Amino acid sequence: MAKVYFTRHGQTLWNVENRICGATDIALTELGHEQARALGKKILDEELCIDEIMYSPLVRARDTALEIAGITGIPVREEMRLKEQNFGKYEATPRNGAEFQEAKRSFINHFEGGETMLHLAQRIYNLLDEIRAESEEKTYLLVAHNGIARVVHSYFYDMENEEYSAFGIRNCEIREYRF
Repeated sequence: MAKVYFTRHGQTLWNVENRICGATDIALTELGHEQARALGKKILDEELCIDEIMYSPLVRARDTALEIAGITGIPVREEMRLKEQNFGKYEATPRNGAEFQEAKRSFINHFEGGETMLHLAQRIYNLLDEIRAESEEKTYLLVAHNGIARVVHSYFYDMENEEYSAFGIRNCEIREYRF
């Protein structure tokens, strides 16, 4: 059965501080690098058959992908559509801020200068449709962000709006999705 793997980048300082990274380019912490190397080892240990790693252009995802590739030898490719959602005025603010929690319930909110969830879903769904079309030939690991994780999960599973807003995965957690 055709599948795709997804992981969130390793830890950043803003993850530790519970701040919204969004489209802001934030580097990995040393723990983030360790998490990425551990994921590479897990991929080898579990003998996951991955043909290529596609990663977000943001440094935290790129460095995670490169750490994994350094351990596994899997080829890597930057994929612009995997860039995290731009949360506009909420970038760098507390992730659990009441105003942000309310704002992200609206899927057509630009967050005053950002990107709507509907636009984000369009670009990720288009990417997943392309991957699905070639999934008999290749299995990918997508290395991206928590916001992207929500959209990927919603592509494969029905979700209520509240469930979608609350969905998240841990740094360097790997998920398998079957087409």
